[in-house]
Amino acid sequence: MAADVDQRERAALCDLFLAQGPDAPTLCGEWSTADLAAHLVVRERNPLSAPGILLGGRFEGTTEKLMARELDRHGYEGVVERVRTGPPIGPMALRPVGRLANTIEYVVHHEDVRRPAGLGPRPDDVELQDAVWALLRRGARLLVAPGKLGGTGLRLVRPGSDPVQASGKGDGGAVVTGDPVEILLYLYGRKPQADVTLTGEPDALARVEEASFGI
Repeated sequence: MAADVDQRERAALCDLFLAQGPDAPTLCGEWSTADLAAHLVVRERNPLSAPGILLGGRFEGTTEKLMARELDRHGYEGVVERVRTGPPIGPMALRPVGRLANTIEYVVHHEDVRRPAGLGPRPDDVELQDAVWALLRRGARLLVAPGKLGGTGLRLVRPGSDPVQASGKGDGGAVVTGDPVEILLYLYGRKPQADVTLTGEPDALARVEEASFGI
């Protein structure tokens, strides 16, 4: 199911890219839709972009040059088409961890374009919400990496489902409640845009609110 959601979100994002044009805002800082589309291409097709994406700092310049080169060579619509078709089939495409990361990437970046366009949460998309909840059950502790909360407990709650322990143990600490896509946005650096409720012990709440999550 995760792979299906990956492809569905990829296609929907590309349709939205074309509808919005190259200069529309995103939730990715100062990046426009053109910047985000170019990022997705180099992320999947050019290993030289990895240090800038994963580590940032002095490596970011190389990644930015690769993104600019994509837009220069292919134009905005061409870059969007390269996002749509995806990378050539290779070993990474067959690894479960690759599918997990790719699905998260496309769900989040789809929202990065949807929200500034005035398109809100998708609570009625049950297939999407179920798929993201399954991903959170598998990958929540990766997003809330050890050490980010100093052992503070964090539980994820989707109403009507068993909670997911994202950090720590037991019932103490903090609780993030909401639809799965909103919880994913909260854990992936989009706290202000995520439609969730945060409850729990004061110290735990402060730690969670200050923490920087995401891969």
